[in-house]
Amino acid sequence: MVKIAPSILSADFCNLEADIRRVSAADWLHVDVMDGMFVPNITIGVPVVASIRKHTEMFLDVHLMVDKPARYIDRFCKAGADLLSVHLEADHPARIADALRAMGANGVKRAVALRPITSARAILPYIEELDMVLVMTVEPGFGGQKFMESQLETIREVRALIDRYNPSCELEVDGGVGPANAKTVAEAGATVLVAGSAVYGAADPAAAIAALRNAG
Repeated sequence: MVKIAPSILSADFCNLEADIRRVSAADWLHVDVMDGMFVPNITIGVPVVASIRKHTEMFLDVHLMVDKPARYIDRFCKAGADLLSVHLEADHPARIADALRAMGANGVKRAVALRPITSARAILPYIEELDMVLVMTVEPGFGGQKFMESQLETIREVRALIDRYNPSCELEVDGGVGPANAKTVAEAGATVLVAGSAVYGAADPAAAIAALRNAG
């Protein structure tokens, strides 16, 4: 059965504590951090993650859509992230490796993320040390986008690499995931589904989480 990670990008930021409680039936809480440089949108930063940590015991899956992410790893770890994802496209490979080492030194789970333009094989230099790979099925930056069917092949390719080199590694999929495609995405190899509008846009978020979990 897949894990479900609602994205607070679709939550009401004026009532964030209440909206986090509304999805407490989920496995993880997905937190999208955007800097206006790596992606053309700005969301939240370290202080908000620290505030979230004070109000929930949920597993915090923090997705850094930021330029040169190694600069921020220590601060997000101290703020309470349980897992950090950094984009392979956001810096040179050596600096991505530095970011992953910093996560390990802080005892936080390590992940890399792939934009749709990036080959599955880009994870190979890091795969054996990862706790998760995040495959984006939309261009990162904004919620509510349509799932890119072409990314199913990338999911399958990443799944094959994980199975070969690091079978315990999670495979998360983020972007346009909902009831209509959750089963297909899980069959392609995903073990964690990020869902924003599919959960927060539902009349009953707990029921939406259960439906996604069962579909997967």
